[in-house]
Amino acid sequence: MTSGRDRHTCLEKALADPMDRRRFLKMTGAMAAMLPWLTLPRFAESQPVDRPIGPMPAAARQSLWYGTPAPESNLLREGLPIGNGRLGALVGGDPSSNVLYVTDASMWLGKRDVVLGDDGQFDYTTEHFGSLVMLATLHLSVEGHEAARITDYRRELDLGQGYVRVSYRKDGIAYTCEVFASHPDDLIVIHLSQSGAGRYNGSVQLRGMHGETSQAATLQGSSGTASSHFEGVLENGLRYATNVTAVAESGTVHADANGIHFADCSALTVLLCGGTNYSPDLARNTMDASVDPLKLSIQKTQAAATQSPTMLLRTHIADYRSLFDTMRVDLGASTKAQRKMDTWTRLQARATAVAAVDPELEASYLQYGRYLTIAGSRDSLPTGLQGLWLNSNTSPWMADYHNDINIQMNYWLPDRAGLPSCFEPFTDYCLSQVETWTAVTHQHFNDPRNGYRNSSGKIAGWTVGISTNIYGGGGWRWHPAGNAWLCNNLWQHYQYNPDRAYLARIYPLLKGACEFWESRLLSVSVTDPATGLVREVLIDDADWSPEQGPTDAKGNTYSQELVWDLFNNYRQAGSLLRKDPEYAATIAQLQARLYLPQVSPKTGWLEEWMTPDNLGEPEHRHLSPLIGFFPGDRITTDGSPPALIDGVTRLLEARGTGGYGWACAWRAICWARLGDAEKAYRLILTNLSPSKNHSNGTAQNFFDMYALDASTDAFQIDANFGTPVAMLEMLMSSRPGLIELLPALPKAWATSGSVTGMGARGGFRVDLAWSQGKVASVTIHSAGGSRTRLRWGLWAREIALQPGKSVTFTPGPGET
Repeated sequence: MTSGRDRHTCLEKALADPMDRRRFLKMTGAMAAMLPWLTLPRFAESQPVDRPIGPMPAAARQSLWYGTPAPESNLLREGLPIGNGRLGALVGGDPSSNVLYVTDASMWLGKRDVVLGDDGQFDYTTEHFGSLVMLATLHLSVEGHEAARITDYRRELDLGQGYVRVSYRKDGIAYTCEVFASHPDDLIVIHLSQSGAGRYNGSVQLRGMHGETSQAATLQGSSGTASSHFEGVLENGLRYATNVTAVAESGTVHADANGIHFADCSALTVLLCGGTNYSPDLARNTMDASVDPLKLSIQKTQAAATQSPTMLLRTHIADYRSLFDTMRVDLGASTKAQRKMDTWTRLQARATAVAAVDPELEASYLQYGRYLTIAGSRDSLPTGLQGLWLNSNTSPWMADYHNDINIQMNYWLPDRAGLPSCFEPFTDYCLSQVETWTAVTHQHFNDPRNGYRNSSGKIAGWTVGISTNIYGGGGWRWHPAGNAWLCNNLWQHYQYNPDRAYLARIYPLLKGACEFWESRLLSVSVTDPATGLVREVLIDDADWSPEQGPTDAKGNTYSQELVWDLFNNYRQAGSLLRKDPEYAATIAQLQARLYLPQVSPKTGWLEEWMTPDNLGEPEHRHLSPLIGFFPGDRITTDGSPPALIDGVTRLLEARGTGGYGWACAWRAICWARLGDAEKAYRLILTNLSPSKNHSNGTAQNFFDMYALDASTDAFQIDANFGTPVAMLEMLMSSRPGLIELLPALPKAWATSGSVTGMGARGGFRVDLAWSQGKVASVTIHSAGGSRTRLRWGLWAREIALQPGKSVTFTPGPGET
């Protein structure tokens, strides 16, 4: 319904051909059968297995679990997230009144027009820029299952198999509710079952979020299937719809104006599908008139209704685990007492001054980031500030794409965490938007009211606003260096996964960004402090170091480093593709003339502005001046002058160890790059601190919360991705030509551990095990790479591999 890969066309064909669908289901069932270690939960179609209720068994430690439902009033903090990359939902889990808040990635308000304010900056309102908004809510009510009448309640998110399960007992009967978002079937599934003679009576209510009226339908000749749906059109012309179908195993269901009603059912399956007619194709004006969202939603739910719930779940798990099982994480063993705690109690216990180390909790946080990546970034639009999980139509910052750190941090994780295919929505988004970004840049960037305009009067290539939407529009302020940072992500994805076809796809983006900077850079004279000689250098025009200090400073470190990185990456891309050698030579000359930041003699920090004075807050949330240290590679501990590394270290010290989650994640990564394991780990624990009274930290459902003021906070997803990146960078760091093992292993994880499937730049995958702080074994797999250097302390090996091959090393005694 909202795919950049013609997914709906493929699904429509599959739905039109029952034989193809049966082949697909047979294939996924066979896939599950081929994995004897895959424990599949069984949806019982008549007599469900009575599974034990109680503390997590050792085999299921990758779960978040709770002893109470999530109240609808606090669903954003306590609801458990599910998603298939396009559709997402927060699940409450109340046995008598379960609620799902549903979002589609393309459900965006706003228009394609560009409106500039009196200062030449973008209109940043929902009227023009727009906002991601909710699609629907679903309320599932079951009579007689109120809290006072049940026991042994347990609600959990199974990270290993990708679904939510609620279990409890009533009158001696075990009841279960399982909820998941299937990527292969492109819908959300809720299944109610019980172990004995219990029966379900209640209702399903589908509610739109924009004043829609739901309509009901009961299939003719059937007392076991009924549906309810709505459709609408946003003010910008975007069509959308949602359909819910309930299928009873026994008993009856019927639909009316008040929803779907079911009675005397031994089991019930609820199927929800919805979406929009958004298209990334500019030729279609970003909306495909040939797509009927309601028709597709009905087709998909009806097709799923012909399948058993067991098969729907098996299909989902086989698909989900094909991604999730690419990485296994063991940071050490927690205690039995820790495992007996529910997740929220455990999180609070870990934050106390006398807390014992809880490595399984931290490993779960890392895997939760991978879970959100799989759930939020597949075949559709990329994850923005809140991903697919909203609790209203008025999300902070419009739930948009911020490209002065936030969307970039979201996409640092996939390649490192064995999920390179989950990076593709980011690539597809940039490619689909760049034509509009280019047109907007040419038409509006040099507006005389824009303080960031090019003094030269020249314009070429493309850039973006600090915020972007799905229609090609910009929000808030112009962000000249945003193009270079987006290109940094795109280029590094190639480094992890060397593929010339991909490189050819992103090459126009790299070149267009270079053209923009060729037209923007200014030539100025500077005096070299070491030699006293005057030389001509190139610097950024009037700009802002995000998000502090003067808005008209020239030569900011942030922009200088990003432009150096962009030019360097473009030159490599051109050489690999054998394209535009003359232009590459021009860019090489510009790169050689770029001013590069100095260490301030006043502060001892790496300068953030082209001055020894600090023009902003010492503890500011952004690490803009360290962009060349991470995610860039220009500054390295083993290749840069010690004085420069000292300047990096001093600036990082000044930033502190508190603040917003994404800021702490970025700092932790930098401390890991500096080899300071305990400072990096301290910042990890800062992010794992429980969020209470609207403070920064981790909510009950592991979402990272961002304090807005003393009485309000917001969910912002980037730290949920950035913190796992920091954890992986502590275990393994890579850059072209080098893989470094255990660069910042903290004492808390040092006893023993292992991680498999870590991505390394150069085109490699790494399986690593350690014991007593030392590398026990390491296996390097080629994923397209051929040569690199492997290093741990003084131990090093040169690696030469053919694609698809691997090699294992076990450092001997004394090899450190």
